[in-house]
Amino acid sequence: MEVLLSLILFNFHLLLLVLLPFTYTSVSADSSSGLKNDTMCDYYRFCGANGNCDLTNPKLCVCLDGFTPKDPTSYDSSDFKMGCVKNKAWNCSTDVFVGYSVLHEPNGTSSLLNQQSLGGEDCKGKCSSDCSCMAYTIIGSGCKLWSGDLFDVRFVKEGGQGIYIRTPASDKAGKKGGGGGNQGKNEGLVVGIVVGSTIIVISGMILASCCFLRKRTQSKALGHVRINEMVSYQTHTNEQKEDLGLPLFDLKRIAVATDNFSPNNKLGEGGFGPVYKGILDDGRQIAVKRLSSSSGQGLHEFKTEVKLIAKLQHRNLVKLFGCCIQEKEKLLIYEYMPNRSLDYFIFDQTQGNVLDWPKRFNIIRGIARGLLYLHQDSRLRIIHRDLKASNVLLDNKLDPKISDFGLARSFGGDQSNANTNRVVGTFGYMAPEYAVNGQFSVKSDVFSFGVLILEIVSGKRNRKFYYSNNNDSLYGHAWDLWKQGRSLELVDESLKDSWNLSEVERCIHIGLLCAQQYPHDRPTMSSVVLMLGSDFDLPLPEIPTFFIVEPFDASSSSTGKNDLSITEMEAR
Repeated sequence: MEVLLSLILFNFHLLLLVLLPFTYTSVSADSSSGLKNDTMCDYYRFCGANGNCDLTNPKLCVCLDGFTPKDPTSYDSSDFKMGCVKNKAWNCSTDVFVGYSVLHEPNGTSSLLNQQSLGGEDCKGKCSSDCSCMAYTIIGSGCKLWSGDLFDVRFVKEGGQGIYIRTPASDKAGKKGGGGGNQGKNEGLVVGIVVGSTIIVISGMILASCCFLRKRTQSKALGHVRINEMVSYQTHTNEQKEDLGLPLFDLKRIAVATDNFSPNNKLGEGGFGPVYKGILDDGRQIAVKRLSSSSGQGLHEFKTEVKLIAKLQHRNLVKLFGCCIQEKEKLLIYEYMPNRSLDYFIFDQTQGNVLDWPKRFNIIRGIARGLLYLHQDSRLRIIHRDLKASNVLLDNKLDPKISDFGLARSFGGDQSNANTNRVVGTFGYMAPEYAVNGQFSVKSDVFSFGVLILEIVSGKRNRKFYYSNNNDSLYGHAWDLWKQGRSLELVDESLKDSWNLSEVERCIHIGLLCAQQYPHDRPTMSSVVLMLGSDFDLPLPEIPTFFIVEPFDASSSSTGKNDLSITEMEAR
């Protein structure tokens, strides 16, 4: 009996291998009718170079207009890894750019154009003049250009992000959003008949095999499966009781969205684990923070972040979609910020040109409004405790959103300050009373905000503080310039063509007020928001006397970063 069953199963598997291309095509053809085949499009470089993953096309992958399969035989057999190549040489002087709407930005070699206040025609001209430029999109007042092959292209009919792809003028009339050809209805009918007949022939074989194998393995596997299911169910149930209203994601769904946490989708790695980009089956782009099992403090920060941010709703706070606690995995699922974090722009001479002064002033005000909500307008008074440039993310409009609440603390009622024996945060942003005595309050966040303002204005990091009068810190340098009436010397050179002098000087003044030594001298965030939106006279800041040198006690500080977007590791 076992020998006979083995032969049946062998022949069945062989038959499936032969019919796989037909069944795959049939399922793809029906995807528009409700079958969920869109997860295939989420796999990294699934359609190869210059291919569009089109759920409405029976082939699933089709070449962009002006391209043809590099290996037509393999492409027709649903083997797309060879991708598509140009069907003829480009003519730089006659090529045109066709606009599409894509689910997300393609992968490939890209760069941000170092220009300010560019319009659509300027971006087009820059790409058109470079014969190696394959596509471009507009980001804020700058451009993003792609050279060479495009990967993971996925056109959508509505929504999405606009992108313009180079196309030979003779192919401009090609079907927008697809490229490539379409399969005829007759082919789909033939495939359906073949598949249907095959299913009838082998259904008896499947039924007999399944019944036999089920009886044989049930006694061995049942106990193991039930134990796993009970553990998984109990974990989800307990978390639901603890965090009512927060969506719980299935681990398999997140694994598919991130291509099984592929290194190619990794955005960076913080002290509590790596962060991955993903695309859910409903089309939403996400950032997945995966808690590292080796992080001794990770579980506490994970629960803190879930409990705090789940109930926060503000345009200047990053949105938490949900979490996953399953099979020893602890994941936080955030909205994806396409423009990464603030430090990626302001501390880079090249990328800094993308953020002119109006954008930076808008970012300063947005961060202030987000902190005001945390300190005053949310149901709980929340202190972030780790506000810094890398924890401010930028959306597709370059609007700021505060992220990373793993170190945050909440207060109820009239409580406004507390003490801790465990100092965590980032050196250069810590308030003096917190760094030395472990005392924190809403004024601790105000201090960090003051440092951040000076960084945004100057484009320089406030890396070190000193217990001296040497003023080898950004704050000390800003103070000296302000006392001498030379504040504008602090300003990033890239801003001088777009700055508003009164706004710049006022921001420097506010930054000095916020980063004063004593908490009672610092303004509240409600006062800061009012200062940023008006022109009344500001009080004079006190002379700085307190600076922190290199990490004074490594054992009392956090050991790493916990960012959704990571650009550079810092001591912490």
